[in-house]
Amino acid sequence: MPTLLLRLVGPMQSWGTTSRFDQRDTGKEPSKSGVLGLIAAAMGIDRENWTDLEPLTRLVMGVRHDRPGIPKRDYQTAGCAKGDRVIKADGRLSRDGIVSRRDYLADAAFLVGLSGNDRSLLERVHAALHDPVWPLALGRKSYVPSEPVWLRDGIQDAGLADTLRSYPWIASPRDWESVPERLRLSMESDAGSGLLRMDQPLSSFAERRFGARYVSSEWIPFPQEVPHVPA
Repeated sequence: MPTLLLRLVGPMQSWGTTSRFDQRDTGKEPSKSGVLGLIAAAMGIDRENWTDLEPLTRLVMGVRHDRPGIPKRDYQTAGCAKGDRVIKADGRLSRDGIVSRRDYLADAAFLVGLSGNDRSLLERVHAALHDPVWPLALGRKSYVPSEPVWLRDGIQDAGLADTLRSYPWIASPRDWESVPERLRLSMESDAGSGLLRMDQPLSSFAERRFGARYVSSEWIPFPQEVPHVPA
């Protein structure tokens, strides 16, 4: 079963699954809904288009934490200064300021794998990532990738787990850090096994209905063949 690889590297990433109103969370790794949203942007799939999105939801996903990143919080305000006004949804002006707390991961690097029986689908996604229809973002529109999501050898003729275990490290080494001895690997698992994640799309992104999937994590040895994949 072939595997498609994506490189998700950037100064800021956010993969929330429980965000509501002025509180925006992030998980410790890319969510499936977030990754499929990125792919939908690359392929030009509209938010209301479930027909073209649905085949993507059948792909099995795995994530390798090449650099876990540092959890951070962005504190934002609107209309909180004296004399400010905020336009409400109904068009009225309000004196009530808005405080928004937005969590994100700083300096993270993830190798994401998607696997399925339909090789032609993976090839279309791979081509779209190389020449995306719409801009790509790492969870939020303002969080742009610092390295290409597309990988030249992004389609591998191997299973998902084997590919993620053996593919070269994608995180550029820093002067102040040493190469890790092991990496964390998260894989979709059978129902009832692993941690529950509510990020499996059940409808178009316009309807925003998500179901459960299960994810199991383990530590794997650092892939020794090649220390780094250049951008």
